[in-house]
Amino acid sequence: MAIAKSELILNEDGSIYHLNLKPEHLAQTIITVGDPERVEQVTQYFDQIECTIKKREFHTQTGSYKGQRITVISTGIGTDNIDIVFNELDALVNIDLKTREVKEKHTALQIIRIGTSGAIQPDIPIDSFVVSEMAIGFDSLLHFYDSKHIQLQQLSDALIKHLDWDANKSTPYVVKSDLNLARHMQSEITHKGLTVTNVGFYGPQGRVLRLSLHDKNMNTKMASFAFKNYRITNLEMETAGIYGMAKLLGHNAISMNAILANRATGEFSQNPKEIVDRLIQYTLDKISTFNH
Repeated sequence: MAIAKSELILNEDGSIYHLNLKPEHLAQTIITVGDPERVEQVTQYFDQIECTIKKREFHTQTGSYKGQRITVISTGIGTDNIDIVFNELDALVNIDLKTREVKEKHTALQIIRIGTSGAIQPDIPIDSFVVSEMAIGFDSLLHFYDSKHIQLQQLSDALIKHLDWDANKSTPYVVKSDLNLARHMQSEITHKGLTVTNVGFYGPQGRVLRLSLHDKNMNTKMASFAFKNYRITNLEMETAGIYGMAKLLGHNAISMNAILANRATGEFSQNPKEIVDRLIQYTLDKISTFNH
């Protein structure tokens, strides 16, 4: 059955509405970054670039690195943008845009986030890397989808109890990364992470400028949370949405985090761009050894 024009929106040239991409523009391996300027920070290492497409905050370049075809796309900040990007990436490979019908054969994308983050554990130093094995969403994105079957309810329930979670806030959800990707991207220089995805940068992450917080002890309580062998390691703004949407749509995702701040010690990296660049090179070299 064809999907209505109001639901699957295409531009006049047949490209997908927000991203402005056509299926031929997309590689099966995709790197997502928040900052549009970070796209070229990644693709500067490519052997060649096939295409460059920009619309709004969504900047895309596709090319190759050591024989691997890769698309790099900026999502902007937050899981609301993740909803747009992941639905449209999936449509490009799993919906026939001409007939507007879902394809019989499903294509699974390999999606790697390269982003920045703040640690909440004092033993995770600034300028280190965290590979997120699981993510906790403090946003509400996944609750708009039929998603209970991919959520880790026991961990969520334990966290709600530990934090004395306010019912006026969205119920936290927990989703795993793709375990094969996680193992591949880890090494002796990375930390394993249980990452919290927040709905904002200031109050939701416990930062105080001029506004007082509803729960001033939230970060301390998160840092003391333990579930089996897991503890919360870091805070950022996209990973839980990425893991949730990827699992629901049948794709594989992992989040690579450059730790620029340590909230427990109050430190911030003196060379943030250099640290992100190191993570980019590390991630590209790991991707180059993928087996498709």
